[in-house]
Amino acid sequence: MRIDAHFHLWEYNREDYGWMEDGYMAIAHDMLPSQLEPELRAAQIDLSVAVQARQTLRETEWLLQTASRSRHKIVVVGWVDLCSPDVARQIECYCADPALKGVRHFLSLEPDDSFMLRADFRRGLEAVAARNLSFDLLVFPRQLAAAAQLVEQLPELRFVLDHLGNPDIANDQQQPWADDLRRLAQYPNVWCKVSGLLTIAPWNRWTPNLFAPYLDAAFDAFGEDRLLFGSDWPVCTCSGTYGDTVALVENYLAQRAPSALSKVMGLNAATAYQIDISGLE
Repeated sequence: MRIDAHFHLWEYNREDYGWMEDGYMAIAHDMLPSQLEPELRAAQIDLSVAVQARQTLRETEWLLQTASRSRHKIVVVGWVDLCSPDVARQIECYCADPALKGVRHFLSLEPDDSFMLRADFRRGLEAVAARNLSFDLLVFPRQLAAAAQLVEQLPELRFVLDHLGNPDIANDQQQPWADDLRRLAQYPNVWCKVSGLLTIAPWNRWTPNLFAPYLDAAFDAFGEDRLLFGSDWPVCTCSGTYGDTVALVENYLAQRAPSALSKVMGLNAATAYQIDISGLE
């Protein structure tokens, strides 16, 4: 049983995805499940987690509808307005679809690093926890300290850190990222995705050895029970292939205990996102 815990889908338009003009024009077109299915079959992926790429309620609705029509099994990390007084009703509405497993907010784009500690944002996360959903932490290294404060305040909520917290691999900046990652990992309600690495590194000029110290730090912090594989498709294709993302993680895990492979490549994602895998094993 293998799970890709992080990929994206969209019907491209310039208004919603203007960020692609900053070097990502290669993926500035529709990205649908049918385009990814050959890669998933080749990598023997049984289920995938589609993660929001726009901060609109229409995005969540579209992802859930697309997942329901896909031949490949898909669950969804969507978006709701966590600062809205209406957030509980929004969550209640989308939870009618069992494919919704979590929500995410672009904390990395908030100019105030303490935004996540606001009282209204925390109330939104409390509503997420009340519905047994998870929350994906999309942050930069400078925000990891605030993320640790947030996690400490909400022990009942499952957090999933995206992309190892986006370390500056391109400039080989391991500190203070590694220390802050270790502090965040002290909280047992946090998981960490081994995802997005190809686009953090120098595009198309990386080697597997470049990632070793970052993977070591993540493994030492979270262990084999709280790391999840994610491809970050189609963004990863700007710097490699889907197969590259799989091989990078699998080859690294080959150096670890045999149990690490099945956990990181599937079982841990099922735990973090509360996915029923009884029909997949």
